[in-house]
Amino acid sequence: MSEICMKVKSITAKEIFRRFPEVKLKLWGGNFWTSGYYANTVGQYGNKDVIKKYIENQGKEVKYQKVYDGQLTLFDD
Repeated sequence: MSEICMKVKSITAKEIFRRFPEVKLKLWGGNFWTSGYYANTVGQYGNKDVIKKYIENQGKEVKYQKVYDGQLTLFDD
């Protein structure tokens, strides 16, 4: 997943800078994307509101909370 995200971010940034070179001048350090990425499935715990909230809080310190106790585990404790 991380390799796909890196490639998508690289390609889209290059294309944006090619089409709109003035954008690069307005960015701190000239970087279009941050170093991280967010990936989730759409469903009960990963819907458009969750993704929207994540995007709105980019760059802010966010405390994460556990939203689901029924997570399967790989190993028994």
